[in-house]
Amino acid sequence: DPEKDTLGKSVFYDAQRTIGVPGLTEVRTVKVYRVEGTDGDGATKLAEELFHEPIDQTYKVDQLLIQPATLFHRAANAVSQRMFGRTIFHRPNSVVEIAYKPGVMDPDAGPIAKAASNLGVPVDAVTTSTKYAFYGNVRKGVVDQVVHRLLVNKTVQRIITEKPETLLIRGEPGPVETIPIRGVSDERLMEISGRGLALNVDEMKAIQNYYIAIDRDPTDVELEIFGAYWSEHCVHKTFKSPIEVNGQVKPPFLDRLRTASQEQSGDLVISAYEDNSGVIDFYEGKAIHGKVETHNWPSAREPFGGAATGTGGVVRDILGTGGGARVISSTDMFCLAPPDMDPADVPQGCLHPDYLTRGVVAGVQMYGNNLGVPTNNGSLHFDRRFRARPSVIVGAYGILDKEQAKKGKPQVNDMVVVIGGRTGKDGLHGATFSSRATTEKSQALESTAVQIGNPIEEKRVSDVIDEARQVVDEAGKRGLFHAITDCGAAGLSSAVGEMGEDIGVTIDLKQVLLKYPGLAPWEILLSEAQERMVMAVDPNNYDALIELCTKFNVEATVLGRFDGNHRFNVRYGDQVVADLAYDFLRHGLPKRVLKAHYEKEIFEERAIPPPEDNNGWVDTIKKVLAHGNVCSKQPVVSRYDHGVQGTNALAPFSGVHHDGPNDAVVLTPILGKPYGFVQSHGLNPILNVIDPYHGTRWAIAEACANYVAVGGDITQAAWINNVIWPGTDEKSLGSLDRSIDAVRDCIKKLKVPVVSGKDSLSSRQKSGDEVIDIAPVECISMFGRIPDVAKTVSSDIKNTGTSLYLIGKPDRAMGGSTYYDIHGQIGNEVPKVDLELLPEVYRGMYDAIQTGEVHACHDVSEGGLITTIAEMCFGGDVGVTIDLNHNQEEDGWTPVEKLLNETPSCFVVEVVDDETTKRLFGELPHMKLGTTKQEKTITVAHVGQQLFTASVDELKQAWQTPMQKIFP
Repeated sequence: DPEKDTLGKSVFYDAQRTIGVPGLTEVRTVKVYRVEGTDGDGATKLAEELFHEPIDQTYKVDQLLIQPATLFHRAANAVSQRMFGRTIFHRPNSVVEIAYKPGVMDPDAGPIAKAASNLGVPVDAVTTSTKYAFYGNVRKGVVDQVVHRLLVNKTVQRIITEKPETLLIRGEPGPVETIPIRGVSDERLMEISGRGLALNVDEMKAIQNYYIAIDRDPTDVELEIFGAYWSEHCVHKTFKSPIEVNGQVKPPFLDRLRTASQEQSGDLVISAYEDNSGVIDFYEGKAIHGKVETHNWPSAREPFGGAATGTGGVVRDILGTGGGARVISSTDMFCLAPPDMDPADVPQGCLHPDYLTRGVVAGVQMYGNNLGVPTNNGSLHFDRRFRARPSVIVGAYGILDKEQAKKGKPQVNDMVVVIGGRTGKDGLHGATFSSRATTEKSQALESTAVQIGNPIEEKRVSDVIDEARQVVDEAGKRGLFHAITDCGAAGLSSAVGEMGEDIGVTIDLKQVLLKYPGLAPWEILLSEAQERMVMAVDPNNYDALIELCTKFNVEATVLGRFDGNHRFNVRYGDQVVADLAYDFLRHGLPKRVLKAHYEKEIFEERAIPPPEDNNGWVDTIKKVLAHGNVCSKQPVVSRYDHGVQGTNALAPFSGVHHDGPNDAVVLTPILGKPYGFVQSHGLNPILNVIDPYHGTRWAIAEACANYVAVGGDITQAAWINNVIWPGTDEKSLGSLDRSIDAVRDCIKKLKVPVVSGKDSLSSRQKSGDEVIDIAPVECISMFGRIPDVAKTVSSDIKNTGTSLYLIGKPDRAMGGSTYYDIHGQIGNEVPKVDLELLPEVYRGMYDAIQTGEVHACHDVSEGGLITTIAEMCFGGDVGVTIDLNHNQEEDGWTPVEKLLNETPSCFVVEVVDDETTKRLFGELPHMKLGTTKQEKTITVAHVGQQLFTASVDELKQAWQTPMQKIFP
């Protein structure tokens, strides 16, 4: 039904919005299913019972639903357009069919094959594609623009021009190569490293010396193991190395964070820095797990698949922690270039930010919604510095019995069991590619390092783990496995290899279930194909595990055993393809002392004339509210099923029309209980360009402010620290050193530990002579427990005639503010939070909210005080009268500084009257702002003079429109 073709309508809208195609009248889409290995009756049965929805879809078997375009029909359409202003011909102007490339994971293919088998119609192979039919008077060149900018990503997709002869992928694995390495020159060593290992000359020489000592040369499989095992992505060698900063040698970044956190862990932290996620105590014998990851490089190449598999990966991190936790929430934070960027400004080989923005949102939407995990916290940040490499951050949280929350260890004679998806060439060299800078050629050269996820498969896998965790074996021990982990970066090489580090393991790659034949042993071992989990299983529990896998339609296979020989032994049938001593694999990486240099960069800063009159103020505020970093993200959030498990005690949006943004979410992971779980985050990359130390403190203060604003207690919470930096050169490391020191100082002052995190230190793009660095990202995610979810508060104003107060101590600096950005400058001084005062402010806010006398609370963040007040009005559907002359300590502050300054950890609260405020906040810095009113206007005065009056509805429209254009 064309009227219900939402995909076609979306393509039509996006084509008009981003490119402008005046002659285009309509876009229709057809889903194409190709099956091999069944007859016409079988195909008809699949079409009737599996492929089509009879309510609003029709189908044909071995026939075209849309006839192809011809030159005659294109010409006739053009004439019709000129004569009648519309197209009267049934045939389209152009038809384009798009499918995944052979070997790229098609998420629909596996479930279709299984469903077909269940229907009694087994098939040999399945592929899917989509046909797009364009109607109207449109030149082919314009259609090509639409197709290549909006629809097809050449990294993983192709345009179908003729019917394939077969859907089967055939091939024979190549031989295992022995690579001569002993006695070769340094230049030759680096040539070998260049095949995808991404190791430096010192690391290659260490490997060379190892093989000289054991008197043989390595296999290609062994070299690939070293490349993955010693990659920045897997081993975090930069974070573990001492560093000399401006001549002073300092401890490794990781040591600084770990030492400071251990001092603050107390009884709250159950597991940190040792498993796939951090774990803190909850209530009634339960524990909460948290993990946040980056998926920058894959998302830059293929945003839909990159973001989707990023979400799938952090979910598997939760499933692979302790005894396998149940996932209760996910989150996403995206840093991208502005979607309206001129295509000419996009570096060669990079994707347009409009495509990226829609792609990463669609990826998280598809994965989380299909998996049944709510995505209920996140943010979008836009800056030109992300035009070459986006920062795509995804997180997940889970719950598990505390007794099963500690990392498990395999026992001698345990079986190595892999469950879940099959293995293909997906993600090859993903770990090493994500550990280095890219060039304009990267998209073509590194296409195999992109994965496409299958959330339905992951849901089945999670169901297996959930039941296997609860089974009590003959010895009275819970769980059918001793240890579990996921296949992430470097695939089986990392998952099996790391699991066997303390005991030794032997596996046979011929036992791995493949998507198609023809994979070389090293490809099987390194593949980052999704939805796979590795378990250490007692042989006595194997049959029970297989029974569960059969119940949930999950494939499982035994690869080998943990044998106690303290070696990583990999076979391919009868052939030994890798045999490495763990002692060298784990400890042979050459030690190094990094060098760093920091010197604050000074930016041009000019005076900005303040708004002159009412219209000037209203226009300025509308521009701030419409800025990509400030505007409403509800059109994005509404695409995620953030309430799927029914646990939202405080949703992302609330208020009269359910469109007032809240600062954090509060969940009740155990339904029917009063206690809950709070999650928030903070980041502001542009501030790190100006001052990485205070920019990082800003991000931490923002995460805490969001957490506290809803009623959270920071003493019952922990942080996850994610660092995304341009590179590991001296300049980048100098700014990173400042950021890490800021995290350490905040840990000590606020007494909140970091329990997990990830560093991604390769967000640099070389495009011709230009080197494009991202704005450094310090993302702090915060999660913890709260005893009573009823004692939380939302941001929307609840009443009229009540008082609004500002709680906290603003700083006068405006650097990095939205106000500066809309005037084309960055500034040199960022708002600085008072670390000595913050603990008192957070405790005072928590105590006040617990009384129930704070009717609404919203923190000051991007967009400043006026944005905070406006958003509270949007949620409450009311207005306010503000007087900025109440605080005598701020003499000399301009109205711009008061309204548009972005100091975090300042709060606007709604209370009944002034007396209540004095009783609740008398010991904290506080300033009366004004009163709420029924009339939906925001009126602001300063020093007895009215600055402006603005319509709440007009401001709200400016705030809501930008994302509505991208996500209608």
